[in-house]
Amino acid sequence: MGDRWRVEVDRSVCIGSGMCVGAAPDGFRLDTARQSHPVAPETDTDEGVLAAAEGCPVEAITLTVADSGEAVFPPEE
Repeated sequence: MGDRWRVEVDRSVCIGSGMCVGAAPDGFRLDTARQSHPVAPETDTDEGVLAAAEGCPVEAITLTVADSGEAVFPPEE
């Protein structure tokens, strides 16, 4: 995988559980509406950010390789 990931949160799906903030407090924030958003649109590969995406109860977080757009999570089937 690449050295940088693009991090996106589908705010129409996010339920504001805060699990992402718990898994990667430097990677995600909840706004006043309790909607998650990435702290930065791109990040270095980060196991905490990956754990946040994998642990999102509604799969609102997607990760792609910044250079190529290749899916990191959810993986392409």
